[in-house]
Amino acid sequence: MRTPPLLLLLAACAPPSGAAVDPTPPGWEPAPDAPWCPYKVLSEGPEAGGGRLCFRSPVRGFRCQTPGCVTLASAGGSLRAHVLRNRSVLLQWRLAPAEARRVRVFALNCSWRGTYTRFPCDRVLLGASCRDYLLPDVHDSVRYRLCLQPLPLRAELATAPPELAECVEFTAEPAAMQEIVVAMTAVGGSICVMLVVICLLVAYITENLMRPTFRRPSQRRQP
Repeated sequence: MRTPPLLLLLAACAPPSGAAVDPTPPGWEPAPDAPWCPYKVLSEGPEAGGGRLCFRSPVRGFRCQTPGCVTLASAGGSLRAHVLRNRSVLLQWRLAPAEARRVRVFALNCSWRGTYTRFPCDRVLLGASCRDYLLPDVHDSVRYRLCLQPLPLRAELATAPPELAECVEFTAEPAAMQEIVVAMTAVGGSICVMLVVICLLVAYITENLMRPTFRRPSQRRQP
């Protein structure tokens, strides 16, 4: 039995399966009893100082939906970077419960690749209860590298060495290119809708208006 052409057209116009990502799975969000994430930004350069202690509320129930968001993961899979359209990057990480109890602080190191060398960005220290961090205002067409390293408690420094850092690299697309992608997606969806309407109209005309009609031959009256 052959598949009707209309069903094939609908299948071709259906959105891809990866168009929307499920909500943040368990393990990637902070505990419910951790309403705040303490962090400290350590600037690079001659004016670098100890930084100021700040607090931010964690992100819960985040969805990364294309084409406005792209998700990249580290080699170990414990660090994810969600590159957003507004030139910001949301970082999320997870740890096993046994490892989380031994963490004193997280060290986030940032750098970006230039033509001949790599330049450092601001360094961020985050509390042990933090599981995400928002990096705002990244530059277009610049290759960034973010590395997150959990630092153990001072009592365990002598017995257990610090864990290796998880790193992820990404490049933020130019805003103009993102707008072009969004416009092409919208135009493609409109074309699919128009094709479906045309197919339905052709099917209606074929079934109803162009069907041949047979009339009974008229009987002549006898004189």
